[in-house]
Amino acid sequence: MAWALKLPLADEVIESGLVQDFDASLSGIGQELGAGAYSMSDVLALPIFKQEESSLPLDNENEILPFQYVLCAATSPAVKLHDETLTYLNQGQSYEIRMLDNRKLGELPEINGKLVKSIFRVVFHDRRLQYTEHQQLEGWRWNRPGDRILDIDIPMSVGIIDPRANPTQLNTVEFLWDPAKRTSVFIQVHCISTEFTMRKHGGEKGVPFRVQIDTFKENENGEYTEHLHSASCQIKVFKPKGADRKQKTDREKMEKRTPHEKEKYQPSYETTILTECSPWPEITYVNNSPSPGFNSSHSSFFLGEGNGSPNHQPEPPPPVTDNLLPTTTPQEAQQWLHRNRFSTFTRLFTNFSGADLLKLTRDDVIQICGPADGIRLFNALKGRMVRPRLTIYVCQESLQLREQQQQQQPQPQPQQKQEDGDSDGTFFVYHAIYLEELTAAELTEKIAQLFSISPHQISQIYKQGPTGIHVLISDEMIQNFQEEACFILDTMKAEGSDGYHVILK
Repeated sequence: MAWALKLPLADEVIESGLVQDFDASLSGIGQELGAGAYSMSDVLALPIFKQEESSLPLDNENEILPFQYVLCAATSPAVKLHDETLTYLNQGQSYEIRMLDNRKLGELPEINGKLVKSIFRVVFHDRRLQYTEHQQLEGWRWNRPGDRILDIDIPMSVGIIDPRANPTQLNTVEFLWDPAKRTSVFIQVHCISTEFTMRKHGGEKGVPFRVQIDTFKENENGEYTEHLHSASCQIKVFKPKGADRKQKTDREKMEKRTPHEKEKYQPSYETTILTECSPWPEITYVNNSPSPGFNSSHSSFFLGEGNGSPNHQPEPPPPVTDNLLPTTTPQEAQQWLHRNRFSTFTRLFTNFSGADLLKLTRDDVIQICGPADGIRLFNALKGRMVRPRLTIYVCQESLQLREQQQQQQPQPQPQQKQEDGDSDGTFFVYHAIYLEELTAAELTEKIAQLFSISPHQISQIYKQGPTGIHVLISDEMIQNFQEEACFILDTMKAEGSDGYHVILK
């Protein structure tokens, strides 16, 4: 028998009034916590909430992302709840990333039957290293000449079209793919996490990286610039087989914990799902860092807090010389030929690697390409540069040396001792500046590039003359500089402006 409770009429009236009062009392909450106070979506966008948000069930089907990327590598079991997953990778080993199309019926119809473009990056996870990323990567390039940080294992990959790797961007690769077809890309990370630690005495904790994927669709002009989706995950890279040992160590540590302690940690998953993130900015702050060798912590050049800020956008750095290397693959050699205006000969050199091209003699190249293009290609292969009209060497005066000079009594010839850098054990690093136009404007631009600042922040450049006078640098003075002259750079705050004066001692 089914029972039904029927309230008297008076009780129904009372209940109806209570419901209305309760609804009215709740109506103000949405107004107080509306968009005027804060946006909850901004809070959930923080990195610490990314993994937690991805693990929650989706109540609304509209929140399903159009694409999903899955890294076929197990996550670490030693990650606490609500923290982002961490995945260990072996250096140089190929790992599959599956590119999945999660679109609902009728979603993004404009990309049906068309290709999309995805850009892969390996970047730093720590913000401290993000601000000096350009300096860190340039230092890695010098220590590992000819190597790349990120590569695509093309023979193992499926469904990728026109894979490209820019020689000047060691940590970036890109390719086209069709969402309607099966696509898997195998990536190789060649750097290890301990290469970017402060000191390398053995046993240091390696820095975490991020693998980020940005996907774009084609615009009306045929350029892949319209952003569709971005996702990333946190990784650490170890020497070969080091990731397997680290995974085993974490698993053994977790087995020794009590059941109560295990509840505070995430389980280890067979694969790593990349979580949604903001797209990588086209113009980033990583170019703000000084060039390798200029230690900003001991710099005598002060530009305020804005010098390292993400909003600070200095002049673009000088282009990196695009030399062909013996380790260049045939695909990279084809791209090199296109970049250096040898597109008409790409079919002739289809299967030539960098080593094959560099073995060609001058007569071989002339016979294949003709006299004019043959000489030009031979010079490009050998990396022959046009000799600059003037070369000078500059050194940044250290802050420590300046403080020592202020505390000590002035000596008869302090400048000579500074330039030698041997009298008190002080070691100076000089940087070469190559001048072609021999003008003051060119010298200003080259010094600004050296400090990674805007040329507009340099008001004047002076040369220290006899008895310590400051002589304004002119075009004629630069034209009379001696070849390979050495100078120490000092700076002064310009009065009445935010600029600086640079003094060549």
